[in-house]
Amino acid sequence: MSAAGIPEPSPAAAEGRALSDVIIRVEGLTKTYRLGSETVHALRGVSLDIRRNEYLAVMGPSGSGKSTFMNLIGCLDVPSGGQYWLNGQPVAGLSEESLARIRNREIGFVFQSFNLLPRASALDNVGLPLIYAGVRKRERRERAAVLLDRVGLGARKDHRPNELSGGQRQRVAIARALVTHPALLLADEPTGALDSKTGEEIMALFDELHAQGQTLMLVTHEQDIAEHAHRILFLKDGVIERDDRRQK
Repeated sequence: MSAAGIPEPSPAAAEGRALSDVIIRVEGLTKTYRLGSETVHALRGVSLDIRRNEYLAVMGPSGSGKSTFMNLIGCLDVPSGGQYWLNGQPVAGLSEESLARIRNREIGFVFQSFNLLPRASALDNVGLPLIYAGVRKRERRERAAVLLDRVGLGARKDHRPNELSGGQRQRVAIARALVTHPALLLADEPTGALDSKTGEEIMALFDELHAQGQTLMLVTHEQDIAEHAHRILFLKDGVIERDDRRQK
């Protein structure tokens, strides 16, 4: 009991509050591949927590395991060993159908190549994840329009990707990633196909989204891009070499 006579929280209660703030928890995560007669150890027992509203960058040389780590966190692949919890839900061992539901509802993806439907308008591209979520057309269009306004493209909602610049296409992709209100925004080399000025504009948008409370994880090989994050994870040979937390 405290000096003021207020009961102290139990260790279990304190731990429960701490865990409620964790978006991603992985313990001893491993991934191995067979390439002919060779066994490749892409990840070798990675453990970490990513908390709500963290801004994490993942870096490492080619073959370090960063793409494998991203695919596992994004539920695009399954681990060979270890445990993974997303918002407190164990992920390892789930069916492909369950993983697809998690990808749609909990994780927003932003890729280097945008991955937009070429014949669809910006509005329809942004609303696409809501089709899989069973949202009605009117609500899909309303929510997509709000997100396009949020990324500064409200006036371009009826344009197709070939009528947009590279930076505008990436903004459409970011709006699409946000439309389901995901727990985690996962970006893979988000500025890789853009010139440096446009890339900085996209990173400024990520900074703004983080300031609004969005949890972000980006995979990059560019140090200046990683510098936008508040935490930089360095992978090497499938293990965490450094985990740097930075003051902003």
